[in-house]
Amino acid sequence: MLKHRITQHQLLTDIRIKLLHLHKLLLDTERIRYEQVHGRVSQGELLQLAIDSDRFAWLHRLSESIVQIDELIHSDEPIASEAIAALIADIRILLTPDEAGNDFAVKYDAALQRNPDVVLAHADLVTLLATKIQL
Repeated sequence: MLKHRITQHQLLTDIRIKLLHLHKLLLDTERIRYEQVHGRVSQGELLQLAIDSDRFAWLHRLSESIVQIDELIHSDEPIASEAIAALIADIRILLTPDEAGNDFAVKYDAALQRNPDVVLAHADLVTLLATKIQL
C-alpha cells in the first residue's frame, strides 16, 4: 500500500512539473504575441494579464489542472486510483489540439504551430500520460 501511494505521488508530481513547464511556455508565447501589439510588459503586468485578460483566459484551464494535482498531492486522504485516472483523462482531452474545437483547443493548436518548444513539452507530457497510466 505504501509503495502504491509513493508511485501515485511521484506520478502526480511528474505530471505537475511537466504541466507547469508547458504552462510557462504557453504563457511566454502569449506574452510575445501581446507585446508585439501593446509593447513590453513587466512580470507584474504579465501576472495581472494572466489573471484578468480575456487574451490569456484560455490558459486558466491548465492552471485548474495544476491546482487539482496540488490538491490530490497535499490531501490527507488516500488518493483513489480512479481520481488519478480521471484527472489524466481530463488532461489528455484538454491537450488535444483542434483548429475547429473549443477556445482552448484552437489556441493550443495555434501555439503548437508557432513554438517548437511547446511541441516538445506537449510530446513529453503526452508520453508520460500514456506510459504511466497503470497505477
